[in-house]
Formats: sequence, C-alpha cells, structure tokens
Amino acid sequence: MKADVLEIYRATPEGQEAEEILRACVHCGFCTATCPTYQELFDERDGPRGRIYLIKQLLETGEVSERSRVHLDRCLTCRSCETTCPSGVKYGRLVDIGRGLVEQQTRRPAKQRLLRWGLRTLLPYPSRFGPLMRIGQRLRPLLPGDLRRKVPPVRRASPWPQQRHARVMLALAGCAQSVATPNTNAAAARVLDRLGITLVEAPDAGCCGAVSYHLSAHDEGLDFMRRNIDAWWPAIEAGCEAIVMTASGCGAMVQEYGHLLRHDPAYADKARRVSELTRDIGQVLLGEDLSRLGLAQQTERVAVHCPCTLQHAMKQGGVVEEVLRRAGFTLAKTRDNHLCCGSAGTYSILQPALSQRLLNNKLMALTEDDPQRIVTSNIGCQLHLETRAALPVQHWIELLDQS
Repeated sequence: MKADVLEIYRATPEGQEAEEILRACVHCGFCTATCPTYQELFDERDGPRGRIYLIKQLLETGEVSERSRVHLDRCLTCRSCETTCPSGVKYGRLVDIGRGLVEQQTRRPAKQRLLRWGLRTLLPYPSRFGPLMRIGQRLRPLLPGDLRRKVPPVRRASPWPQQRHARVMLALAGCAQSVATPNTNAAAARVLDRLGITLVEAPDAGCCGAVSYHLSAHDEGLDFMRRNIDAWWPAIEAGCEAIVMTASGCGAMVQEYGHLLRHDPAYADKARRVSELTRDIGQVLLGEDLSRLGLAQQTERVAVHCPCTLQHAMKQGGVVEEVLRRAGFTLAKTRDNHLCCGSAGTYSILQPALSQRLLNNKLMALTEDDPQRIVTSNIGCQLHLETRAALPVQHWIELLDQS
C-alpha cells in the first residue's frame, strides 16, 4: 500500500514504523474474514483493512475525526488478522501507534476520560485494586445481577513449594491476577516443582504495562516495563532459565519489551534479553517430561479456551491442548477458536455491548460438546467467561495441579 506520510510523523520512530507497516499491506481483505468486530457489525471501518485506511488517512493528512476514533476504539487488538494476513502486516503495532496519535489530536467526552483514567489508576496497582475488589466481594450478595456477575468470587492461594532446585524460573505476579486469582502462580509453582524447577516472583515487579500502553498512555506503560526489567535483572544475571507467564495477556506484552524499548539506550539490551526469556507456562511444560507428574487418565471433559494473546500474539496456539492431552485429559470439541471472547484487557468495560455479544458467541462455541469445565490461559478471559458460564472456569494450570 502506497503511503505518503507527513514529514511531522516520518520524523518520529513511531511514524517510520507505521509507514513501513502500511507499505506491507496489499489491502487484500483476507483479514476481514477473521475479524470478530467485522463479523458482528459488517462495517468495513470496523475491520482491520478499514482501520488501516483510517490510520493511513491520519498519517497522510494530519487530520482525524471523532468518528474514526470510535472505529479504532472498537478494535479488540485480538490480532487474529495478523494470523490470517499473507503479507505479515503487524496490525497490532499499527493500531497502537494510530490510537496514540488519535488520543493526542482529539478530545474525548469527560465521562470517557474519567473512565480510562480510573482504569489506568486502579487496575495496575494491586494495593489499590485489591481493597476495592474485596469490598465488592463482601457486598456481592446485595448487588444487582449484572454487577454481581462481574465481581469474581473470593479465591485464595495455596502454599508455594518450600524446596529449592538448581533450575530457577521467574514468574510475573501481575496486577489483576495477583488479586483476583492468586492461586494461579502458586499452582504453576507446584507443577514446576514436581518437574525439578523452582518458580520465584520478584517482589518489585508489577503490572506488565499493557493496561496503560493499550489505553494510549505509552510513556506510562514504558515506565512499568522499565520497573519490571529492573526487578528481574538480578535473577537474570544469576542465570534464571526463563520468565514464565501464566497470563498470556502479560506474556504478549512482555515479549514486546525488546521492540518497544529498542530506542532507550539504558534499557534496549536488557529489554531484548527479557523478551528472549519470556515463555508461556504451556510452552515451558511442553518441553518437559510430563510423565514425572504421575497423572492418570482423566475422565472429566474439558473445553480449552485459547486466548487471542496466546494464539495470535505469542504464537502458541494448540500448546495448552497438547500439554493437557499428554497429561491424560479428555478435551471437548470447540469451534471458532480463533475468535475473541470479548474480554480483551479493558475492552469489556469500555465496549460492554459488543463485548457481551462476543462473550455469548464464545460460550456457545466452547460448550456445544457438553464439557464439564472450561479452562483458559489468561486472567482477563477467565474472569470474563465466568460472568456468564454455567460451568466452572479456571486457569488450566490449576486443573493440572489439582489432578
């Protein structure tokens, strides 16, 4: 695609990257076939190709309308289009760049600004988000039905292993997961312990930066990334094997640290090393001898939900299914696995109506083979799915640990 980007943008690293991405697009339209929002709305501007044209128009004219912002806001950033694209267009990066520019050039209504500020101010900080969630959990029986469903039940972490092994890996506690499902990392630690691997959390590491970065607060997001790199670096220098991600949304972000901080002279090399070490927990287990877990054949039928961040961003689609099969689990058949459940970080809060439509579609696709349980790899998807699911929903590593 030919793009005549204005010099004011071409003079910046983001503008240069956007121009390169635009030139890779041949506007074939294959991406629209796998775009969840296009399939729901049937509007070209609510599909990847249309959004690419909107960003191209901004870069070529320097002008953007509020209507264009609406269409960009509706994008889930699921990156299903990237998996489909025959030209390798890095749409996820392009839409982040485009949204950042739109945020600078348009002014949102006060209600939207307040909501987005609140999400950035609360979600990345467990010390703020945790107390509010606990209040909601105490009041849960008194809340109206829709609001009650959005408040997750109380979950507690079971003990971490006490023994130490020569093999050491890092885990990210994260923000929402550490508060809402604290047993996820504990379960991962116990499973890895049985394989002779010690999992540790760096106490000073926190939010991966995705909440801020995907809400167009790029500098704020980069600061979260630098803080995590500083927290992990002593363990990396000491020889830790990997940085294990139990939330694929965080994994998709951390694997981009090297790219996003490539122009930072103080962090470029460290960020690249962090990205190289980043592994999803399924990817780690697939390389291990799972017979050491001593699991017998399981009779419960399990439906596996593969988050967009795992299959389209981290390129680990099918890994969890293979691990569970090797561990003796019976997997239910599912369909439309490439389509988003509607969680998409803060999307379920910012675009509730469309998010609910996608959620209903996903639950039908996951349950048509009568499973007894749904498992997933990402905290956001887990919390979103369980608001409407009639079945138990949990992280798959907890299922492996319990078995």
